[in-house]
Amino acid sequence: MYTQGLNSIDAHPTSAEDAEREARFQARIDADEKIEPNDWMPATYRRTLVRQISQHAHSEIVGMLPEGNWLTRAPSLRRKAALLAKVQDEGGHGLYLYAAAETLDVTREELVEQLLAGKAKYSSIFNYPTLTWADIGAIGWLVDGAAIMNQIPLCRCSYGPYARAMIRICKEESFHQRQGYEIMSTLARGTAEQKAMAQGALDRWWWPSLMMFGPSDKESQHSDASMRWKIKRFSNDDLRQKFVDATVPQGHALGLVFPDPQLKWNEASGHFDFGPIDWEEFRQVLAGNGPCSKDRMRARRKAHAEGVWVREAALAHAAKRRADEEAAKLAAE
Repeated sequence: MYTQGLNSIDAHPTSAEDAEREARFQARIDADEKIEPNDWMPATYRRTLVRQISQHAHSEIVGMLPEGNWLTRAPSLRRKAALLAKVQDEGGHGLYLYAAAETLDVTREELVEQLLAGKAKYSSIFNYPTLTWADIGAIGWLVDGAAIMNQIPLCRCSYGPYARAMIRICKEESFHQRQGYEIMSTLARGTAEQKAMAQGALDRWWWPSLMMFGPSDKESQHSDASMRWKIKRFSNDDLRQKFVDATVPQGHALGLVFPDPQLKWNEASGHFDFGPIDWEEFRQVLAGNGPCSKDRMRARRKAHAEGVWVREAALAHAAKRRADEEAAKLAAE
């Protein structure tokens, strides 16, 4: 999951009546009940979900671009078919998530317009280039691995439509992670040039993958509310540590070296220690100054403009089908 959208929550004063309803709402959350679209919910809870789910949806759609760049250049038909299936999965994930967001009284058109206008964010990770085939392996292994670490807790998110969408998404993301690791394993066991390619990809993607979890807990000022509402189950730093602990042994099994001289096992804590993250780079990429930020938005705007006729045709077909169904009902009466 691409949870960077959970790091800010609007704060608005509430009336005494709202405070009472919020207390009942929180009691439902504490009892692990699912909140459904027609249930009352605080405005800040709704806004947080819209921001979170829409950012997740945007990330899935934009995330198709760095991998789609390699569809025609995959090294074999098998690799091409697997990558094509993965890119299709990501388009489906975006569809599920936009549909979940629409249950919160916002239209898909509004959400897409916010993205194209630069008012909505997507995960910073997709603003980096895929320079070699090994980068496709690293994205699957590291980026999808980090996403899974974030997304599995979302299957227990307090908002029902989001939690249910995440169950299928997590199953497919686990396949993507295994696919990426298999690519890296094949390269690492190949020629010296292939292993160097795998090492280069790890060097490029390791730190951006750690940034995916969002700012450190000290800098994430409003995530407490998201955890209280059980949208978010673990803090950014906890998830980042879980990812490092799970991933480093996998990299060692490949015979690769992580680009962090401070990375080492800490016997006392039972975790891997790792070096400081360059948060200035994270802020710059999130602000739209990443290596591929302008290219990604240019590609999305171009695709949106060129897809107008498809959307219009789909709407016309749906309208005709409804009219035919209504005519058939009238004829039957």
